[in-house]
Amino acid sequence: AMKINQNTVLQGQKVTLVPYTSAHVPRYHEWMQSEELQHLTASEPLSLEQEYEMQRSWRDDTDKCTFIVLDTERWSGQVCADEDCMVGDVNLFLTDTEDPTLGEIEIMIAEPNYRGRGFGKEATLMMMSYGVRNLGITKFEAKIGQENEASICMFKKLHFKEVAVNSVFQEVTLRLDVSDQERRWLLEETNHVEEKSYVELKLPAGVLET
Repeated sequence: AMKINQNTVLQGQKVTLVPYTSAHVPRYHEWMQSEELQHLTASEPLSLEQEYEMQRSWRDDTDKCTFIVLDTERWSGQVCADEDCMVGDVNLFLTDTEDPTLGEIEIMIAEPNYRGRGFGKEATLMMMSYGVRNLGITKFEAKIGQENEASICMFKKLHFKEVAVNSVFQEVTLRLDVSDQERRWLLEETNHVEEKSYVELKLPAGVLET
């Protein structure tokens, strides 16, 4: 089951990945009111209540793994709550019931001033590394709108190859097969990442000693 990451925090240089909890929903909901983001993520606007429903189903679904992307610098200083450090989200979907080793990856940097600064790249690498190490993923796919050149370009830099173009959905499919060489590269690219317990980080200091 995908609840595997419900207590996992992955802390990188620029981004920290935390499980998607109900505390993140209002901010996420605010983002998804943006027509640009609806267009980029091919999604319909939901009511706040629907968004809470969605968060619950995502948490309980066995074929999805979701992290909220936080700004490490702001978050690790503990100066702001998760909600105030949120910059986007990253998801892995197991789309093929026949093949549990195939993961479809999605990244969204929702805060415009965080785009083009390597946040999406690090978050994607961290998610891929997590997928390879913890979920048994050996193949990744990314489906991206044809006009989203920045995203296509980023995935190509991460060794993805364009394998299909769907002119109806105006969507490009990119793919990466994780050979031993790719696996080594992925783990090297993410060897700075620290894995922590979300619950322990959330508890006020001193509670754990008892």
